[in-house]
Amino acid sequence: MRLPRRRFLHLAAGATALSAVSRNASAQSYPVRPVRIVVGYPPGGVTDIVARLIGQWLSERLGQPFVIENRSGASSNIATEAVVRASPDGYTLLLVSAANAANVTLYEKLNFNFIRDIAPVASIDRDAFVMVVNPSFPAKTVPEFIAYAKANPGKLNMATSGAGSGSDLYGQLFKVMAAVDLVNVHYRGVGPGLPDLMSGRVEVMFLPVASAIGYIRGGKLRPLGITTTTRIDALPDVPAIGDFVTGYEATNWEGIGAPANTPPEIIAILNQQINAALADTTFKARLVDLGGEPFANTPTDFGKFIVEYTEKWRRVIRAAGIKAE
Repeated sequence: MRLPRRRFLHLAAGATALSAVSRNASAQSYPVRPVRIVVGYPPGGVTDIVARLIGQWLSERLGQPFVIENRSGASSNIATEAVVRASPDGYTLLLVSAANAANVTLYEKLNFNFIRDIAPVASIDRDAFVMVVNPSFPAKTVPEFIAYAKANPGKLNMATSGAGSGSDLYGQLFKVMAAVDLVNVHYRGVGPGLPDLMSGRVEVMFLPVASAIGYIRGGKLRPLGITTTTRIDALPDVPAIGDFVTGYEATNWEGIGAPANTPPEIIAILNQQINAALADTTFKARLVDLGGEPFANTPTDFGKFIVEYTEKWRRVIRAAGIKAE
């Protein structure tokens, strides 16, 4: 049976309106069951702590548990692929970080396209790394370190937490911009490298502030400079490396992503709640304790930031010839 054109258009318009109402109703009631936040690293690290902080906030504000699921391995690629393949319904989220952007270049073959397959939801924080040496090391400032390194080319060892890690990339950028010859010594994470750094078997390391601050305060490590453009509240007496190496800046960050095609209404709800957390005094203080600062954005602006960050580190990685291990 053929419908009259006017009758067909009326039914089509009604169906479209009903679909829009259904989506809006779904968004208004979201979430109606527990939500997973998948983290690509083991429990206890900075990324995991940030995920748990925001998960607790969202649980309290949205009335459903936001459960942290740690899927470590392959520099967070395992976790990312799991979220890429999840249903785009807002019930599986990814704790995204600077590592995701670096992995775009570090790994030649991935089973996903991070920029295309993960929708940006909300940025959470930007956090600094700190350049540290053993207290017995002769240099007490960044300029003194550069002068000593240039006087001893190829004789100083720079520990990293693995090829392509933040400590590696930020150290590589320093080597290039300060024109110093340091020997990379890769470890399997921050923990294994710290004993050699504190004993003087390696001379320098770029560490997340949260990982280094206890050793700095205990006098076991000497901070020379912060990787961000300005000083941070957690280490107010430590200058920015960029004060001495013009243009140097390396910022780590975390945020929330979702599978591509997640309804924009759900993304908007999550973005609003996360930005509310970043405006909360107590929540902000927790980020400062981790060496970070709140980093609020719209989903669109967060997406632009990720693209620009990915391109910056693509150039560094290719220039240094860094490959994932």
